[in-house]
This record gives sequence, C-alpha cells and structure tokens, in this order.
Amino acid sequence: MKKQLLNTVKRGAIVGTVAVSAMALLLTGCGEAPPAPGGGGSTESAAAANFLGCIVSDSGGFDDQSFNQSSYEGMKMAVKDLGIKMKEAQSSSTADFVPNLNQMASAGCNLTVTVGFLLAEATAAAAKDNLDLHYAIIDDNSIKAPNVKPVVYDTAQAAFMAGYAAAAVSKTGKVGTFGGINIPTVTIFMDGFAEGVKYFNEKQGKDVQLLGWNADTQQGSFANTFEIIQEGTKITNNLISEGADVVMPVAGPLGKGAGDAILAANKGGKDVKLVWVDSDGFLTAPTYKSVLLTSVIKTMGEAVETIVKEDVDGKFDPTPYIGTLENAGVALAPFHDLDSAVSADTKSQLDEIKKGIIDGSIKVESKSSPK
Repeated sequence: MKKQLLNTVKRGAIVGTVAVSAMALLLTGCGEAPPAPGGGGSTESAAAANFLGCIVSDSGGFDDQSFNQSSYEGMKMAVKDLGIKMKEAQSSSTADFVPNLNQMASAGCNLTVTVGFLLAEATAAAAKDNLDLHYAIIDDNSIKAPNVKPVVYDTAQAAFMAGYAAAAVSKTGKVGTFGGINIPTVTIFMDGFAEGVKYFNEKQGKDVQLLGWNADTQQGSFANTFEIIQEGTKITNNLISEGADVVMPVAGPLGKGAGDAILAANKGGKDVKLVWVDSDGFLTAPTYKSVLLTSVIKTMGEAVETIVKEDVDGKFDPTPYIGTLENAGVALAPFHDLDSAVSADTKSQLDEIKKGIIDGSIKVESKSSPK
C-alpha cells in the first residue's frame, strides 16, 4: 500500500518569434526536440482519456499572474489538446504542501506537477513513497529520482537583457529590483538584471545604479514573503523614493503590489516603468500594461504540456530540462505599448546581446544558474 505523503511570444527585433512548435522545449536535455503537443492523434487515445494529470501550487496560488498561473495554464492546455483528466490543489501556505501531495497520491495521479523550489522537500518525499507515480517539479533541480523530472530555467540570460534595456531607458540613472524570498530561483533573476545593467554601463560609458541588489555580496531587498502583496508596494515605494525609475519585482503575487505603487507614483507625476517576471505581464497582468516595459519570461506552460504528452505516450524521462535563450525556454517579452520608449539602437544592441549569450561570447553568470 502506498504511503501517503506527501503565447506565441513575439520579440520583434529583440528575440525573434517564440512559438510552441519552435520550442518543443528540448525536454530531454540537449537532444532533438520532442513532438509538439497535440499531434499524432493522442487527443482521442485511450491512454490520454485514462490519464490523470495533477498540479500543486506553491503558496502564491494559481492566480498569481506569474509562474504558478503559467504552469497551471499548461496543465489546462494538456486537458484541451490531449484529452486528459485534471486534478488541482492550491496551497495557501507551506503547511498545505504535504496534504496536497497526499491528496494527489490518493487520487492516483499519473503525473503530478509541483510548482516551485519551496515544494522540493515535499515532492521528494512523495516521489520516494510512490515510485509507481510520476512527478515534475518547476524551478528545482535538487531531486535525483527515476520518477521525478526537474524543470529549471537559466533566467539570468533573459534578465541580463532586461537589465540592459532598463538601464538604457532610465532617465534618473537608477533602476531597482527586489525579491520575495532569498532563494536561488529569485536571485537568479536579480543576478542577471545586475549583470545587464553593468554591461550597459561598460558598453555605453554610463553609470546607471542598481538599487535593491548586490550580485557580489548576494545581499539586497527582500519582502520575505510571496503572499503579502502590500510588502511589494512598500518596497517599490522605497525604491522609487531613492530615484529608481524602472523596477523589477521577483516576488510572484507581490509584483501586483509593485505595479500598484508604480501606477500611483505616475499619477503623481513620476515616470516609472515595471519589468514583470515569469510570464508576459502584458497578457497576464494587463492592469499594469501602461507602465510595463518588458517581461522576463519562462515558458512554463509549454513545458508542462509537453511533459504531460511525453508521459501519456509512455516516454517519461527524468533528465532535467534547462530552459535557455537558445532553446526558447526563457525570453524577453515585447515592449508592447512602451515600444517607442526603447530606441532602435537599443533594440539592435539587444539583438546582438542575445546572439552573444547564445554563442557564448557574452558570459552571463549567476551563482544560482542551473548546471
């Protein structure tokens, strides 16, 4: 007896066209990309009809307009495209992780996707006690088990481009960032952003300052929560008062607090811009699209759907997937309504930066980059 434990993204001149068919996500490492979801008649297959795909959020919930939501939408796409059944469990706090995973094991979920680094311990325990069930965990690469597939992203690469763009459009000469909790999946964004600002200063002979993070000391501003949105508002107001006119929150739902602070500041005569993370905020958080410069995207929805399809087809593989600029696992979103705020020269420079990161001539290093 089992133990009970636990969109096509257009980048224009910046990152080219990122389509699901093009990403196929290289989910088995550096080999050939797997078939795009929905092909081969699997939608109507008995295997898909009898397959139960499950997903457990971290404490941010499925409506965080960030990585939980993107992953959740990937599971819903699998239901629509493949014809599987779906079960979900939303966590309100870390105390919910084990009960939610127990619930999924009791239901006999063929594949359970757990969303976030914080779920690693609970996922590892559940997988150990349910070896006949499969698991995939987003944003963690610590579990080495035959029935667990880690899905991680080198977001420092895309955040580097965001940092460069932020420095280029800043009028005050100060940009800022902050995190929810000081964990690797947060600080990797902040490291990349810092490196991008530094690279801009080196190439353009400028001295744009980064507030909120020191990549050398790994110290900076953190809300110490992913749940209290007002903490995002408070930290963003502090960064704006210090002169930052571009802010990148790496804090899940607290991004909404940052957006609210920026909207209020701009009503008061400021001109502050927002950089979203995980998803394209222009689409997932449209309340803030008037102030949204760009987003640092992780293509989690496509990853989830492709992993489900592989499992339905009997091809589950525990080899970690690492999303990069090269395989379209990470990307810089379009500038959308603020496109005119970014010069043609900056867009051309970003094009070259992307090429340089992919070919290795530009090194983007974070202590938290997946290996």
